[in-house]
Amino acid sequence: MLLLCARPVAAQKRYAVIVSGASGGPPYAAQYDRWSGDLSRVLGEQFKFSASAITVLADSPQPDVAATAANVRKVFTSLRDYTTRDDLVLIVLVGHGTFDGIDAKFNLVGPDLESAEWAALLRPLRARLVVVNTASASFPFLERLAGPRRIVITATDSAAQRFDTIFPEYFIGALTDGASDLDKNQRISIWEAFWGASNGVRRHFQQRGLLATERALLDDTGDGTGKDITDPGEDGSYASRTYLDDGPPNAAPTDDVLLRLFQRKALLMVEVDELRIRRSFLAPAEYAREFERLMIELARVSHSIRARAAS
Repeated sequence: MLLLCARPVAAQKRYAVIVSGASGGPPYAAQYDRWSGDLSRVLGEQFKFSASAITVLADSPQPDVAATAANVRKVFTSLRDYTTRDDLVLIVLVGHGTFDGIDAKFNLVGPDLESAEWAALLRPLRARLVVVNTASASFPFLERLAGPRRIVITATDSAAQRFDTIFPEYFIGALTDGASDLDKNQRISIWEAFWGASNGVRRHFQQRGLLATERALLDDTGDGTGKDITDPGEDGSYASRTYLDDGPPNAAPTDDVLLRLFQRKALLMVEVDELRIRRSFLAPAEYAREFERLMIELARVSHSIRARAAS
């Protein structure tokens, strides 16, 4: 359902824009269609988005639903006119990205839009924004689109990364995977979905014995720097309080101390996974020592979480 000419529903506070860009061929077209379709269904069925609040633009011969620069501009002009400061807008870009040494682009049907042009389109929006660029060479979007009350996620940590990404597969899966719910509050925050997707990508490459060609980053402080799931830093607090479901907006299931404990636990879980993958390359005694260290630290953090939650 397109938002291009839609009238807002008074009670509707959440909107989604999924842009599936120029595919470049049938195999990619089928993949991008599946991802955008799966995400649209998850938003409707799992997160109860109204059908009229989900916009999908694609590599389509139909002019009114084609992922063209003109249609992208119409969508965001429409959102600007009726979204409020308390509303939430999720924007997901699925497709190819390019970088010419000066600016990054997301490939559309016809002329592309540079990251600076995307920034200009989003600037007038008053709503809280969650922008997920799942394309290759998406890294420059992090700096361009970062700002207050915004969460920006990119599938890559380098503009030079031009390989097609697998991040969309794991991000969509993380939104419905109970394992992503690290704080066990029966809701999956944007940070938890980012953690689940990033961990899935890491495992994908590790299990195949391949060098990882993508590393996702998240920025929610507005400084445009961002971090991945293993980096220290302030990013993650706002995203951990932001949800796509119809529960309380900006809910705070934890205080900041508890949040950092959950993030530490998530990092330790990643380290355990990596250690298990490397087991065949380690001496038994070395593996046992490292495994014991991680288990003890994980137990300590889990104890701290329980104590903090009970206080």
